[in-house]
Amino acid sequence: MTLAGLFDSHGGVIRVALARVRGSSPRNEGTEMFVAPEALHGTIGGGQLEHRAIETARAMLHDGELARHTDVPLGPEIGQCCGGRVELSLTRMRGSDKRAALERAEMEAAALPHVYVMGAGHVGRAIATMLQHLPVRCIVVDPRAAEVALCTVAVETRVSAIPELDIATAPPGSAFIVLTHDHGLDFLLTSAALERGDAAYVGMIGSATKRVKLRNWMRKHHDATCFERLTCPIGAGGSRDKRPGLIAAFVVAEIMAELTRDAAANGAAQAGHALARGHHHDQEGATAR
Repeated sequence: MTLAGLFDSHGGVIRVALARVRGSSPRNEGTEMFVAPEALHGTIGGGQLEHRAIETARAMLHDGELARHTDVPLGPEIGQCCGGRVELSLTRMRGSDKRAALERAEMEAAALPHVYVMGAGHVGRAIATMLQHLPVRCIVVDPRAAEVALCTVAVETRVSAIPELDIATAPPGSAFIVLTHDHGLDFLLTSAALERGDAAYVGMIGSATKRVKLRNWMRKHHDATCFERLTCPIGAGGSRDKRPGLIAAFVVAEIMAELTRDAAANGAAQAGHALARGHHHDQEGATAR
């Protein structure tokens, strides 16, 4: 259920937010979930932490309680072994709170990275099927209307006579996966994506031989200095199995690793700072004793 759908169908909703995170936790500080009597939207990480938060939120709705703040150790006390500690803020939402939550959701959706699947064949459709569930905006582009019509999952589709224009007008930081029905078109689109200079990922389906041919083609027709940023073959680090679904799984993992690299590094840095603060406080406590 969408967040707007949850708010439309339920008057009473509790917002559950991770107000503070110390140490290891399944989700980061600021993560929120919305709980209604018989529905919910979002997740704070699953497990006993989330199960108990949902129970508490629904008890609050039943009892008319407006707000509660809890401090939960993520250890054997609740049947989890993360080892950290989180503070939960549970608040019954007013109309203004719901409007603010919808605005945040819209801003998050607008900030999602764009992933362009250039080709709606078997592998392209398999990739789109997986990307529909991930925090990206997936756009499947192909000049063949019949192939595009076969892509029926919850992603954006475009029948484009000049697909290089879709690459040219994509926002900075986009990812491009090139797997069309024509090697010449693959070369044209891949070089266009590489020459942008701001793509988070550029991948082309094919073999090592096809990669060499593209490099030679770019040397003749385009700027080849950006060639080393190309991933080709795509998904090659996972398996030699060439079934579309398996190729798609490894390609999607490859793309998401690139798109979330900075976020993962920032999360690790924040965790390190939190551990350092905890160690410093422990030393202060030992000194005081």
